[in-house]
Amino acid sequence: MSYQGVILDVDGTVVHGDSPIAGAADALTAIEQAGCQRVFISNNPTDPPAAYESRFERAGLSVDREEVFTAGTITLEYLTAEHRDDQLYVIANPGFVDQLTETAIEMTSDPSAADALVASLDYSFDYEQLCKTVAVLEDGTPFIGTDPDILIPQEGLNVPGSGAIINAIEGVAERDVDVICGKPSAYARQTVLEYLDLPAQECLVVGDRLDTDIALGTQAGMSTAVVKTGITDDQRLANSSISPDYVLDSIADLETILR
Repeated sequence: MSYQGVILDVDGTVVHGDSPIAGAADALTAIEQAGCQRVFISNNPTDPPAAYESRFERAGLSVDREEVFTAGTITLEYLTAEHRDDQLYVIANPGFVDQLTETAIEMTSDPSAADALVASLDYSFDYEQLCKTVAVLEDGTPFIGTDPDILIPQEGLNVPGSGAIINAIEGVAERDVDVICGKPSAYARQTVLEYLDLPAQECLVVGDRLDTDIALGTQAGMSTAVVKTGITDDQRLANSSISPDYVLDSIADLETILR
């Protein structure tokens, strides 16, 4: 099949930290030579697109910030549209809080004054904060999560992500999160398809997670390719109900699909 657009995950797919995954540069060249448009979408909510541009540069890859969307930027769009006049109680790293501040979204540290709870990756999340989230949510206050990623792939041991914090809050509040903005949500799918201005059937999603990257593609009718350089390995593939169209050892093999 001939594709017109390629949607790429970042961490565990193209880079590990500031290091490129072997073959990443050749894969990006193959996308260009195939005449495909490209877009990058990460479930990391903390770093803005400009930080990704710098990370790619350090990895020896040329990517413009305009090509990058994150769970953070998608959540900001959602909050601006749905909670513009609300006071938000936010569990998040400073990077995401800074993005909220720049967007002039109101935040509060008083659980009783909160109109909604926003939960994300937060390295300082502790028992006291968990108790406060119970107070925020006790009256049915809207509960929004940036992304569902339980683990973040990196060099060395993987570390807990936003999903681990969201799950902890769900457990003590005895209720599910109301909205997830990052992959594989409809908000994430709409964002990348609008950027590419292509029908879903002409797009290929490449990522290392079955439940976010591949699910994003299959739910929208896109083709999908999972790489085994991040979260997904043979055991996860065998145990999952989500079936990608292609299984690649790494992004270095992307040219075989595009060719």
